[in-house]
Amino acid sequence: MSTFTPDAQWCAALAQRGAQPPLRLRVPLFWREHLIGSVEPDFLRPIAWHSADGEPAPVQEETRGGTQVWRVLGEASASLQRMALALRAQAAGRVVQHWRDEQLAVCNAQGEQLATVERGIVRPLGIATRAVHLVGCAPDGRVWVQQRALCKASEPGLWDTLMGGMVSAQDSIESALARETWEEAGLRLEALAELRHGGQFVLRKPSSDGADAGYVVEHVDWYRCTVPDGVQPLNQDGEVLQFELLDLSELARRLQRDEFTTEAALVLLAALGDGP
Repeated sequence: MSTFTPDAQWCAALAQRGAQPPLRLRVPLFWREHLIGSVEPDFLRPIAWHSADGEPAPVQEETRGGTQVWRVLGEASASLQRMALALRAQAAGRVVQHWRDEQLAVCNAQGEQLATVERGIVRPLGIATRAVHLVGCAPDGRVWVQQRALCKASEPGLWDTLMGGMVSAQDSIESALARETWEEAGLRLEALAELRHGGQFVLRKPSSDGADAGYVVEHVDWYRCTVPDGVQPLNQDGEVLQFELLDLSELARRLQRDEFTTEAALVLLAALGDGP
């Protein structure tokens, strides 16, 4: 049986890619006393926030302890939605390239949900998101992987775990796991064996979706399962180009050629080797 033995130098470089600082200076974004994200210092200044009926701006610039900050005003979800619409209308080419009509949770440092926000602006606002991945192994130890569709907003054509998806504001980790596993791989959790939670880590890196001023802070939960013989993944939502079943040596070779997303590579290293 093949073994999973990626190069130690590559593993160290991967860890660095998963913990990158922003490309440029960012300042805190608050709602009330809660730190909810970060923005580049001048990012929000050019936006015309005031509406025709004189409604006040949903965000303002302040100084806190001698440091520049931005603060979301009013009811958080409503103000963030106004910000999303204004950014979409006035800065679409460099900020909101992929409007999703999907609400993600906005949480405080304790993980308590404070509000929701349009998925398309979480990266420019540095708002932390949650994702869930599923590592699917065959009974003989080979690993199922998927190639992301070429139309994906971020990292099109790269390889991923059997399933990797965002957790929406309406989801728990468990419900997102079930929904995304069906949508991406056409598999019901009850058809899988030995399903278990494997761990969690935080991914930090500049955004790769083409939008300017974006920064990723993502809490990643990953699960592991056995896909029984005769059970074949089949994409349901058009976001997967193909699936492959790889032995561990081939998986290590492709990982070291950087054919996988950083997030998926970190998950696979955690599941099969000595990852985070």
